Amino acid sequence: MSDTPPVRREQEPSAALPAAPAAAARVFGDRMALAERFAAVLADTGVSHGLIGPREVPRLWDRHVLNCAVAHPAFPEGASVIDVGSGAGLPGLALAVVRPDLRLHLVEPMLRRTTWLSTTVEALGLDNVTVHRGRAEELTGRLSAPYATARAVARIDKLARWTFPLLEDGGVLVALKGEQAAQELEEERRVLTRLGMVDAAIRTYGADLLEVPTVTMELTVSTAGRSTVRAARTPGGRPWKGDTTTGRRAT
Repeated sequence: MSDTPPVRREQEPSAALPAAPAAAARVFGDRMALAERFAAVLADTGVSHGLIGPREVPRLWDRHVLNCAVAHPAFPEGASVIDVGSGAGLPGLALAVVRPDLRLHLVEPMLRRTTWLSTTVEALGLDNVTVHRGRAEELTGRLSAPYATARAVARIDKLARWTFPLLEDGGVLVALKGEQAAQELEEERRVLTRLGMVDAAIRTYGADLLEVPTVTMELTVSTAGRSTVRAARTPGGRPWKGDTTTGRRAT
């Protein structure tokens, strides 16, 4: 896919970012000022870079920032988390803001998006984030963690093929899904089991804070039980080398 931005018609002007809802202070606590800065960046360069649609700005807090941040209890203290298809840093940057103890690895293949992510990480002063340019399947064998996450990237069978090889034995994929999560899990359970899933749970976060709570599909993986996944290779047959842009603290 080309990194050159497509030629666009005149962009619809974005609405003003609304004030943060009361729920935001309950979620972010003493990190609230940083969360407001992140939301402001999303409403500004996130829109101009095509990462957030201008019509999303009025509902940026509830639909995007808080939708991601409320799922932070899914990750234990000090966990390393790989965010696949990070795009606008959702959920990765939202999690990094609300939980400075987490170590986030943002995986994104497009150069203009990784450039935006790195610039945003620097602007927010986040020292717990590393940005990796590449596709998840290209990073197999080079990047691993006990947790992975993703939001609005792909159906769970495809997402599992990308993320399971990045998980350590006993690792967990926390996929942010919608109200159809349970149905999707049942429809793909056989495939997921073949790929190495040994346990699954549907959980809800933010039911007391958000009009539409966040639903996750949390899948535990056994490396012993999963199908062999070949490492991605270049057309010439050599292992892909990739590209990594680190934040303030390499992890």
